[in-house]
Amino acid sequence: MDKPTARDRLAQAAFDLFNERGYEQTTVDDIAERAGLSRATFFRHYPSKEDVIFPDHDRLLTQVRDRLRSSSHGTALAAVSDAVRLVLLHYLDEGDLARRRYALTSTVPALRDREIVSVARYQRLFREFIAEWMAGRPENSALQAELMAAAVVSAHNHVLRRWLRGESPDPVHEVDEALRQVISLFAARAPERNAGGTTVVAFQTSQPLETLIPAIQTLLETGPGNGAAVPA
Repeated sequence: MDKPTARDRLAQAAFDLFNERGYEQTTVDDIAERAGLSRATFFRHYPSKEDVIFPDHDRLLTQVRDRLRSSSHGTALAAVSDAVRLVLLHYLDEGDLARRRYALTSTVPALRDREIVSVARYQRLFREFIAEWMAGRPENSALQAELMAAAVVSAHNHVLRRWLRGESPDPVHEVDEALRQVISLFAARAPERNAGGTTVVAFQTSQPLETLIPAIQTLLETGPGNGAAVPA
């Protein structure tokens, strides 16, 4: 087993102390001492006590932005799904640490407020990407982008909270299904860049192919230029 890094030791010590003494009663010096490290070492890894609790949102936001920017107009919906999955997988990789953070932020208002701000940053990033994707739409395209971004983030958070509470045995599958539902609400309203073309948005499904072919055929026969989502 790999030896815990200084960053990991500090995080473990912090959460142990938060459980024992409470968040407000724990200081940076307490955390460093429990981890067997210096105060200077603490600040090399974390700007503040709050930053021990939250994941590296700046790094995650960069990954999400890079994934969105790597897409073309035709792959925008897939990029949104992939970007959301990146965030979820980060929390899953954290495992028990993510659950301990959830329990802590649920009881400390200041931490809950910071979490809300972090969520807003993700939503803004998705909104800006979706608005660009919808460029050329009617005057309400800004509202559509806002609504879709809010729905995407809400879908992720719903699945994440279920996993944090131990209610979701397969959160990756659940978030894919949740995003399928979100995107199906908006796919048919996507901008038509190529007149006469047909856009089909497909998702992984457990249904046999022979049961899906009639549905696909029906969707394709609705006429050119229609956006269609195949149910999973």
